[in-house]
Order: sequence, then C-alpha cells, then structure tokens
Amino acid sequence: MILDATVAGREVHVEVHGKDGRYAVVLAGRALDVDLRESPDGFASLLIDGRSYETAIERRGAGYAVGLPGGTLVVEWTEPSRPGAGGPAPHGGETAARVTAPMPGKMVRILVESGQAVQADQGLVVMEAMKMENELRSPRAGRVREVHVREGQAVETGALLVVVD
Repeated sequence: MILDATVAGREVHVEVHGKDGRYAVVLAGRALDVDLRESPDGFASLLIDGRSYETAIERRGAGYAVGLPGGTLVVEWTEPSRPGAGGPAPHGGETAARVTAPMPGKMVRILVESGQAVQADQGLVVMEAMKMENELRSPRAGRVREVHVREGQAVETGALLVVVD
C-alpha cells in the first residue's frame, strides 16, 4: 500500500508491505521493520526496528490520533500516490502506471509477462526485502506493457519493475 500522509502538519510519503501484524514500512525514504499488535480497546503495541512503543489509537475523520508518551500525534491520510508514477500517455490521455521498488531488495518471483491483462490489485512481482516477502500489486486494471526485472535480480529503491497501461 502506498499513501501520502500529513503528520503534525508535515507531508510524508508512506509505503507499507506485509500482513498479519508484520510490516516493512518506508517512511519518508527510511525503511523500518514494524510489528503491530492491536487490542480491542484502542491501544496498540508497536515494535519498530527492535524498539518497543505503547500507543493509544483513535480514528478521526480521514486519519488517526495516536497517543504517545510525549503527546498526541495526528495523522491524516491524503490521496494515494505512487513513486515514479507518470510517463507518456499511452492511449486516450491516460498515464501508464509505473510500479517501482519501495525499498532495496531481491526479486523472488515474477508473476506476469509483457502483454498480459491484469486486474486492479493483482500481484505483479514478489520482492524480498528486510527478511520479508512482499507482493507488489497492480494499481489498476490494464495490460502489462513492460517487465523490467527478472527473478533473482537485486534492485534499489525506486527501480522500475513493471509498467501497466
């Protein structure tokens, strides 16, 4: 999932990959290993890069208020964005979706090939990063124009992986 957020009045780009409480998060370009355990009463235990935090979480409009020992941090989600999105308009003025590496890693599996039709949220590639496998998905329905990686290839943050028209 790739989002933009406003945190304490500052715009921040956020990328989250993982599930079941274990996440690889890239926050403003910094990679973090996050373990999240929520309780039903609005509290959560976070383990971020080996450091433990206890928080209170309250849903507020388009975001959350996060209670921390030093005070409350307000996080508001804004329109989703994708790093590297853009490029020439292929057909009818619509811009191609460029799926890029959210962090450095190794390509484990390539799930699509050029010319293949894909649905929105369909898996495109599986990448190993920070000891976790992350499936990167198509941001929209379309056809795969280009696959720029191969299995076993190491990639850096922002590397172009797949283009979907």
